[in-house]
Amino acid sequence: MAAVFRWLLRGFLALAVLALAAVGIAYWFLARSLTDPDGRWVARGVSAPVEIVRDVHAIPHVFGETDEDVFFGLGFAHAQDRLWQMTLLRRTVQGRLSELFGAETLQTDALMRRLDLAGAARASVPAQDPATRAMLEAYADGVNAWIAEVDQGALGRGAPEFFFFEPAIAAWSPADSIAILKLLALQLSPHLEAEVLRARLSLLLEDEGRVDDLLPEVPGPGLAALPPVETVDYGALAPGVAPDAGPLRHAAAHPLSPFRRMPFAGASNAFAAGPERAASGGALLANDPHMALTAPTPWYLARLDLRGGAVIGGTIPGVPAVLAGRSDRMGWGVTASYADDVDVHLERVDPEDSSRYRTPEGWAPFAMRDSIVRVADGAPVTLRLRWTANGPVMTGDLYDLASITPEGHVMSVAWPALSREDTSMTAARRLMAARDVGEGIEAGALFLAPTLNLTLADADGAVALKTVGALPRRDAGHATLGRMPSPGWVEANRWQGTLPYATNPEFVDPPGGIVGNTNNKTVDRPFPTHVSYIWGDAVRVNRWRTLMQRRAVHTRESFVEAQLDTVSQAARVLLPLIGAELFFTGEAAAEGTPERQRRRAIDLLAEWNGEMSEHRPEPLIYAAWLRALQQRLIRDEIGPLAGEFPHPDPIFLERVFRDVGGAGQWCDILQSAPEESCADIARIALDDALVWIAEHHPGELESVRWGDAHQATHDHPVLGQIPVVRWLVNIRQSTSGGNATLMRGRTRGGAGDDAFENVHAATYRGVYDFADPDASIFVTSTGQSGHPLSRHYEDLGQLWRRGEYVPMILDPALARAGAEGVTVIAPPSRPEG
Repeated sequence: MAAVFRWLLRGFLALAVLALAAVGIAYWFLARSLTDPDGRWVARGVSAPVEIVRDVHAIPHVFGETDEDVFFGLGFAHAQDRLWQMTLLRRTVQGRLSELFGAETLQTDALMRRLDLAGAARASVPAQDPATRAMLEAYADGVNAWIAEVDQGALGRGAPEFFFFEPAIAAWSPADSIAILKLLALQLSPHLEAEVLRARLSLLLEDEGRVDDLLPEVPGPGLAALPPVETVDYGALAPGVAPDAGPLRHAAAHPLSPFRRMPFAGASNAFAAGPERAASGGALLANDPHMALTAPTPWYLARLDLRGGAVIGGTIPGVPAVLAGRSDRMGWGVTASYADDVDVHLERVDPEDSSRYRTPEGWAPFAMRDSIVRVADGAPVTLRLRWTANGPVMTGDLYDLASITPEGHVMSVAWPALSREDTSMTAARRLMAARDVGEGIEAGALFLAPTLNLTLADADGAVALKTVGALPRRDAGHATLGRMPSPGWVEANRWQGTLPYATNPEFVDPPGGIVGNTNNKTVDRPFPTHVSYIWGDAVRVNRWRTLMQRRAVHTRESFVEAQLDTVSQAARVLLPLIGAELFFTGEAAAEGTPERQRRRAIDLLAEWNGEMSEHRPEPLIYAAWLRALQQRLIRDEIGPLAGEFPHPDPIFLERVFRDVGGAGQWCDILQSAPEESCADIARIALDDALVWIAEHHPGELESVRWGDAHQATHDHPVLGQIPVVRWLVNIRQSTSGGNATLMRGRTRGGAGDDAFENVHAATYRGVYDFADPDASIFVTSTGQSGHPLSRHYEDLGQLWRRGEYVPMILDPALARAGAEGVTVIAPPSRPEG
């Protein structure tokens, strides 16, 4: 027996040694791609040595003799730290994901090929001004220099992900950077899905007023000045399309899909105060763009020492520009504008010749070509791509267009981002060079897509907000006002170019000294200069206004406080409405009964101030109650289509409980004989919510924590799906905030166990004080490195979770003094003589 034991022990030790050796070897190979902050490299493409000075948070400060050298250095740094992320973004926009991931991404690739954003980007390169083309070429040279070093030096294939997939990396090109900017526009656009959803509801609900309940106009000052919107019966425009209460089939289902569901199409805060409203006497600006949480974050902090002045702030790997940040003279912040820059058109196909479609002048041929999608472990797929004068023809799987497409028709999409003369990259470069608000607004004239609200502040004390991006010029006789698909062969439904840039909303140095945007409605203008019928926020802006007006003057700290504010104004408004007949009523109930649990919940909510604190139970009770309430109200009327409203809408709920325009009828359950009141539904929904909480968060109700349900989910889009590996690459954090707070933490939504996970939040925060520019502070939601073995993979994310920031300075001496390391890229030495 002793001998057997010895042999078993020896076998176990041998296996353990082999396992440790395997882990050690794997770690050695994976660690080869970690960034060396003190690297020394020789590369063609620079005119003189370039220095990349990385501070203790791995934020690069890039110095060079010329601007082109600096952009070369940024490309080199981006590739060192985020090569996999950059190549994945490029493959996404090119429609080439299936070459790596097989048939599961084929739908995404097919849709991207039909939009042809990559082709539009290639065609747009000549449209840039000479300085921008030089910037793009130098940046591409920097990326390619690092790819060459990876290939020559066997540097762990450049990133751990390349060990799982084909390691070959194509050279970077200027068009790739433009394409990624177009991809960002796609991720920020909610209007295509909104048009499909409104058409579906129009077919399903006989009363158009009920459609307006679910997709309401945003109320507020000036709304009464708008002329009434004529209701449109989509069935009359698209005869033969039957009402369908089934759920929409979404192209956004795959983690790598860039097609965002409407609730996640973009959100942000940006606000600025002039000197008269700032305690320091200089302008203040704060910005926190909200995007899908990923590991790594979409943002990468950097400082560029350009000849016209240094700039510092947030970049997107793959794009050679600071898209949100400041120079020594001006700061700029971005928010999603929600401008209606997308139209879907019905295109009638010639029944005698399917290669033609109807136009105002008669039948015309589709522009057509074939595109081959290569599929890993599968046969290549050939796509027939078609275009009309209105835009590319899309298949029915894009936001379920098939459900509203009549027989003998197809759908096309009109969108400025499809332009083949897109100068948005030139606008981004000129914005970095702008010296004051006036020059910043002038630079914005060249933006096409994405449409953004640009918030500006300069060293002279000026502040402004300007909507940038191309807004379509629509005919006043448009059949659907751009809210639903319209016949593309009718001239009045087609675009007549774009509106003049001067008509884009603009606010410069307002009398109150403060400008800002939380994705809220910015102007009340009649169609066709309306800007939009849907907006990303109608609630958070009220809390922002309260915080701004609470003080006569602001400081950097008060702006930080506003960014991190977690009070839900929606909760303060809705709870007295939906609980009007539940608060402070009823007799004491026996312990353990549903009535007793309901009373405990009501008592907690009655004393709650609406703060969505991760440490409290009330936010979870409130969130679960509203979710159950909205589903109780709408599911009997619209069936499975209720799943397209995964988040409670405060405006809808307020309309129902105030019975605005007869909206109180949503409370009656159609299938039941009694007539239920809104109080009945509120009580039933609260019981539903408490049952869900008891199942998923057992224990005393008072001990439940919102943060346990509201976990920030920074998931790696590829490795995060692999068992075991995902525990190493995905990041989870308990967080405060919610769907309607300034520190927004958008929940996943729906009815699943993970419904309240925080999946969409501020991925970048910056606050700039022009009385003391080097006191400006920044943070991102994970870290600078995309390498899971790097200590900079999530170090900034720990600060982000706690509401902390890091300073970023323009002083070169201070940057070098606190450096973690200095990378030097030198040109090849020239032979003497």
